[in-house]
Amino acid sequence: MASSSSFSSASNSQYCPRWKYNVFLSFRGEDTRKTFTSHLYEGLKNRGIFTFQDDKRLDQGDSIPEELLKAIEESKVALIVFSKNYATSRWCLNELVKITEFKEEENGQTVIPIFYDVDPSHVRYQSESFVEAFAKHKSRYKDDVEGMKKVQGWRTALTAAANLKGYDIRDGIESEKIQQIVNHISSKICKSTHSLSSLQDVVGINDHLEELKSQLQIETNDVRIIGIWGIGGVGKTTIAKAIFDTLSYQFKVACFLADIKENARKNQLHSLQNILLSELLREKNNYVNNKYDGKCMIPSRLCSMKVLIVLDDIDHGDHLEYLAGDVGWFGNGSRVIVTTRNRHLIEKGNARYAVPTLPDHEAMQLFNMHAFKKEAPDECFKKFSLEVLNHAKGLPLALKVWGSLLHNRGIDEWKRIVDKIKKNSSLEIVEKLKISYDGLEPEEQTIFLDIACFFRGFKKEEVMQILESCDFKAEYGLDVLMDKSLVFIVVGNRIEMHDLIQDMGKYIVKIQKYSGERSRLWNDEDSKEVMEDNTN
Repeated sequence: MASSSSFSSASNSQYCPRWKYNVFLSFRGEDTRKTFTSHLYEGLKNRGIFTFQDDKRLDQGDSIPEELLKAIEESKVALIVFSKNYATSRWCLNELVKITEFKEEENGQTVIPIFYDVDPSHVRYQSESFVEAFAKHKSRYKDDVEGMKKVQGWRTALTAAANLKGYDIRDGIESEKIQQIVNHISSKICKSTHSLSSLQDVVGINDHLEELKSQLQIETNDVRIIGIWGIGGVGKTTIAKAIFDTLSYQFKVACFLADIKENARKNQLHSLQNILLSELLREKNNYVNNKYDGKCMIPSRLCSMKVLIVLDDIDHGDHLEYLAGDVGWFGNGSRVIVTTRNRHLIEKGNARYAVPTLPDHEAMQLFNMHAFKKEAPDECFKKFSLEVLNHAKGLPLALKVWGSLLHNRGIDEWKRIVDKIKKNSSLEIVEKLKISYDGLEPEEQTIFLDIACFFRGFKKEEVMQILESCDFKAEYGLDVLMDKSLVFIVVGNRIEMHDLIQDMGKYIVKIQKYSGERSRLWNDEDSKEVMEDNTN
């Protein structure tokens, strides 16, 4: 027996191991295979819903192949398409009995009846076309006690299925009904999945999601562009993925365009435009050959579609301009979510969410997850854990990297590693944070390194005066650093930065030192070394 199933890589994470398929389709082939059921199957497939559909449905025979029985048990949702001649097929009726029995076992499977060109009451009471079908079944099994029990079981299953809440396709436009069914199933799959998903392991994610949902206002029919802004390593991409996974089922199509800054560096912008169009139009193609054509193509093809788009990690005005330039590019109800380290790039959006670092209790929770893997930490590690937390200052990236580094190590190794962390941040972290520095202009880099090495905690006016005396455009440079989340102003109008951002700055200066460029000195040891070199 051959079978087919629709599958999208995006849906691979949408079902837990218990369910092999999202949907099992039950129908009488001769009635609906080339019409309603084929359109429904395509609608499910295009939404990335993994659907089992039997390729060779035979209307004769009492036994159901083992493969089919297994597919029913492994499907989260069973869709039953009732047609006028459905009850003439013993195959379909046996399949229905299996579906209703499995549902009664309370295994969590959802059964949804679809009444195609048939009144639900005809199915419920086996009247009209169903009367003739059952007359033939009774005639066939009139001298067979077991056969008559089977016929009664078919009746019971039909009544039970028809009493469930479903869809009457006779009312309304068929294509719209199919869209409603697909939306319903997509919603059910996503909601049941995310309650069990890895989002549970993302510390503090619920607060982020609630805040973003309030800004996105999915229930409204306007088009919104929302910016997620914060320093490197604070969790912007994680939050964007979580909101994408949580809400994407509510949109006709959705696309998560990852690592835009890096991908734009490697490829031209029109390549990203082609990816976006291919994902949203569900057909892989090279739609445009340059970014200007793409800027015209995207709104012309998507202006009537309700889409969800995430543009992850933009760092240049062109990225937003050529990928989601205006709210008029997309259909009513669309949402565009942008993540960036540069606040200036998302000032024109409808809303902006500044991602905070973790509060102490959540920081400890995240660190423990990676350092001890869900095991309760021994008391002897508590002092060192607090020292790591104090240095990480709530930055998720640091807590994950350092927690993983310390996992499964003895107390002596903990002491050695924590001492090293206190002296200098992990190379992996500063290298990741260094991306923000690499995106600065030379003068902005100079101002950043000066603040990191000398002026952290100084009053803004004092720093401005010093920088301007060196002919720097201090006001503009400081604004750029603030927009890129590298520095911020605290009470007393003092310039501050995250400890790890400062470590990153000092790390850059040390690299310069090893390459023969001594740009800055801030400790006695380096100063002594320079003095000795100059006297030799």
